Amino acid sequence: MAESIEDITKEKDEFQKKANELKENRNKLHLKSKKLADERDSLNSTVRDMRNKITEHKRKRDELNERVKHAKEQRNTLNKTFSEIKKKIEELEKARALSSGANLNNLRKQLRSLENEQMTQPMSPQKEKKLIEVISGIHAKIKEQEDKLNKDPKLKKALEEEKIIKQKAEKQHDLVEKLATRAQEEHEGMIELINQLDNFTKRVNVIQETIVMTKIEADMVHKEFIDCVDRIHDLERQVTATQEKKRKTKKAEEATVAQKEANEIFERFKRGEKLSTDDLMALQKAGLI
Repeated sequence: MAESIEDITKEKDEFQKKANELKENRNKLHLKSKKLADERDSLNSTVRDMRNKITEHKRKRDELNERVKHAKEQRNTLNKTFSEIKKKIEELEKARALSSGANLNNLRKQLRSLENEQMTQPMSPQKEKKLIEVISGIHAKIKEQEDKLNKDPKLKKALEEEKIIKQKAEKQHDLVEKLATRAQEEHEGMIELINQLDNFTKRVNVIQETIVMTKIEADMVHKEFIDCVDRIHDLERQVTATQEKKRKTKKAEEATVAQKEANEIFERFKRGEKLSTDDLMALQKAGLI
């Protein structure tokens, strides 16, 4: 039994309601996908900036490490020169001491031993007084020997060179530490960004996976929406076809009734009955006159 127009229309309205819901859901999924894509693009922009900063940190670190290496080589050269000059001074002092009959190094060792004894060993006031006199005498001898050594032109020149080289070596050592500290700071900054980059990259991957799944879901909803729209169009065509069929049936029925009425009027006409204007028009319309 053919469905009525009312049944078809009701079914079409149900599909239309479902199509509207599917369209709304699809649009929400598209909006979600767009927001996720915007977030992903923003994170990717941040990731690019971080990678550029990591590269810059690495470049600076490597450059500073090269400078540290070069500065260490210079420091080592200065330290070697300082050791050579110090050895030269010791030889000059030793030669001078031998010529003067006094060994300055031995005097200094003797002084340190006596000063340590004074500070650590208990003694009577008389013994301490005597020890202080001995210490003072050694101080005087050391000063006398140092004054003599300082008047030696070779030794004086060597001492001046020692002072200059020592200052240069200390300055170079400070530079090495300063450059090494800066290189370490650049390295730590790079490592910190690498760790942050790893977290950002993981977030981007999660978002990208969500975008893909959201698009797949949106495509499925859209396909279902299209199926509903196609079904709505089919039902609309069914309504139109049913209406057309009813119109033709009605027209055919009306034509049959008119023909019957015309035949009856024509029989009356043949019997010689008087016809009205409407009767004549009906005969004419039916093609009987």
